[in-house]
Parts: sequence; C-alpha cells; structure tokens
Amino acid sequence: MREFLAPMGQIMQQTDSLDATDSRLLSALQRDATLTAQDLGERLNLSPSQAARRRQRLEQAGVITGYRATVAPDRIGLGVEAFIHVVMAAHSEENARDFRRLCYTRAEIVAAWTLTGEADFLLRVWCADLSALSRLVQQALLPHPAVARVQSQIVLDRVKPDAPLPLAAG
Repeated sequence: MREFLAPMGQIMQQTDSLDATDSRLLSALQRDATLTAQDLGERLNLSPSQAARRRQRLEQAGVITGYRATVAPDRIGLGVEAFIHVVMAAHSEENARDFRRLCYTRAEIVAAWTLTGEADFLLRVWCADLSALSRLVQQALLPHPAVARVQSQIVLDRVKPDAPLPLAAG
C-alpha cells in the first residue's frame, strides 16, 4: 500500500474542512483509486490540474492515507475468513505490546482491534483452510503467554464486504 505522511501542522482537524467537491473526490477514489486527474476532473467538473491539486492536498493533510488493490481471497488460495476474540491473561503494557507484536508477525492476521467488553482484542484472519486456522489458534495464539482464551467465529458468507467510508455531503 502506498501511504502518505502529513506534516503535523497540516493534518485536518475535522471533516467540516472538507467541502462538497472534496467529499465527491473521496467517494470517487474509494470506489476506484486508479482514477487519473483527468478522470477525476471530468467527474467533478474541474480541470485535471485542479483535481490533482485537491487530491494532493487531501493526501498531505492525512485525509487520504494510501491506495491499495482489492484482491479476491479465493483466487489466491484463501478459503476461510474468521474473527477471533482474544482475552488477555493479564492486563499489562508488556502483555499488550507482546501480543501486538504477534499480530504484526502473522500474515494470516489481516486486522486487529482492541475492544471494550469481555474480549480484549478482535482479530480478522484469512487462512487457506480450517486446518490452517486451527494451526494459527493452537500453535500461535493459545500458547502465547499473554493469552488466556480465544473464541473463533468462522465467516459463512460475506453479506456486505468492506465498503467505502460514509462521507457527508460537505
């Protein structure tokens, strides 16, 4: 993923600094990040150079954080998506740091969140099959000293796959 870093003083404070054209530009790029300045200009009734400047300003301000391709999991051998709730054995900075490190070292873990409630972490994982998911749980997660318990939920059907973020009309 190509990422953009904004200088500290240039980060937009609130979404109200986005106007309607910015919102339309962001919507278009969320649907298709490969749009050229020419394409964006046509869709937004702007010149290509105006569209490019707006995109660059949103990148520099940290509103656009990167671009990535969406890959079909089944086409690359990933047949099982699961969500795993992780309960920590003890709540300490060291445990959290060590577990976060594990999350970054395992390619199967594609997203991880800290939570309120019973579970401390929620992991989104993609594995080739149920055996690979079992190995991840049995050989990587459960033996980790920071982990007390895990609960896996296997996705049966993706009703609404990852969607673009909702944008205000500006």
